[in-house]
Amino acid sequence: MKLSFQGADRDVTGSCHLVECAGRRILVDCGMFQGGRELAEDNSEPFGFDPAAIDVVLLTHAHLDHCGRLPLLVKRGFHGEVVTTAATRELARLVMLDSAHLQEEEARYRSRHARPPGAKANEILYGLLDALNSLDYFGRVAVYGKPLDLVPGVRVTFVDAGHILGSASLLLELEEQGARRRVFFSGDIGNAGRPLLRDPVSVATDVVVMETTYGDRRHKPLPASVEEFYRVVTETFHRGGNVIIPTFALERAQELLYFLRDGLEQTHVPASMKVFLDSPMAISATEIFEHHPECYNAQVGSFFKSGRDPFGLPGLQFTRERADSMAINSVTSGAVIMAGSGMCTGGRVRHHLRHNIGRAEASVLFVGYAAKGTLARQIIDGARNVRLFGDEIPVRARIYTIGGFSAHADQAELLAWHAKTNASTTILVHGEEQAMKAFAAQIAGAHVLMPETNQTIEL
Repeated sequence: MKLSFQGADRDVTGSCHLVECAGRRILVDCGMFQGGRELAEDNSEPFGFDPAAIDVVLLTHAHLDHCGRLPLLVKRGFHGEVVTTAATRELARLVMLDSAHLQEEEARYRSRHARPPGAKANEILYGLLDALNSLDYFGRVAVYGKPLDLVPGVRVTFVDAGHILGSASLLLELEEQGARRRVFFSGDIGNAGRPLLRDPVSVATDVVVMETTYGDRRHKPLPASVEEFYRVVTETFHRGGNVIIPTFALERAQELLYFLRDGLEQTHVPASMKVFLDSPMAISATEIFEHHPECYNAQVGSFFKSGRDPFGLPGLQFTRERADSMAINSVTSGAVIMAGSGMCTGGRVRHHLRHNIGRAEASVLFVGYAAKGTLARQIIDGARNVRLFGDEIPVRARIYTIGGFSAHADQAELLAWHAKTNASTTILVHGEEQAMKAFAAQIAGAHVLMPETNQTIEL
């Protein structure tokens, strides 16, 4: 039995872990690297294993850094089975098709501009047809708590990770030549006590492979974060500006809509507030969220049972079409504009930043993780100027970061989750090295490993 690590190793994107047992190969996630140019180039590099030799892919959830290279895996020869939950299956389809569309769109844009002499042609990882082809390999649907026999010697149980809709942690029960091991992959671990989803589940295991995104810090409590959110909106409107929120389409957008609706009902934000969800993917994701009441906690479930929409509020406008998105530029005050991408690496939010970040009346509010090398991280770290569409724009808007909305568990919750595993070996992934080391110091006495990319560990 062996584990090898092909992504999100001492970093936070590109999750990809390979399990070898009884002559079979099981891949846990196949995510895209996100961040600067170097990480983007990593996406096109060889996987570190033969895609055609993979028997099964287990998908923990539908974020791009966990599912984004599945079409490339198929393109390079994978012909096995992808197993995941029903909600993740729907969301992953949306995410992969959106990724393919953006790649094709960017390639067309670049092809219209002259390349320097000797520069390579613009190649994309995969296109829409590749993404559609990858959907053919989605097979059995996992149900939380129900074991699935994948191949001889390998059984998996999906349990609720509480991170986004349909997200799961995976308990693998492995058997080879009479030896047995339980290996628990955390995927991304959510926060307890969230307004939409149930709390994350942890189980006893021999080996745990766990994320450490926020292994070195604690989040602001959620009630205080919501209060700050309302304050930012109100104060920005009083200054005569808009609030720009770079938004992750899955879970974060829906959670913010939930709080904005509640804030209006409780008169915590101005009744005149206009809200734009300017992200075709977030709009579609919101519709998918309403298809899966099995994933929600009891409070949100009661909304659906009573016929109420937990994400609906007066003044909310969904803008799918580009013309409608461009029309938002005429709105100079009194609007909350939520647009992708959350790390500002692409998408419509860059256009809204271009029109608002140079205005002292406006605010830019970050409510999620920003990886190194992204525009979001540059702004958060205090950049005085940002480059958008070839223009150097001074940062005059007020910049806010509210960590309490994160879909990732903080250090305290990670420690509580880890304690329930009783694992003899802990393998840390999906975190920057500083966060990993800080977390490892909190579980001193345990056998802790922090693998590097392409490292293999014998079980």
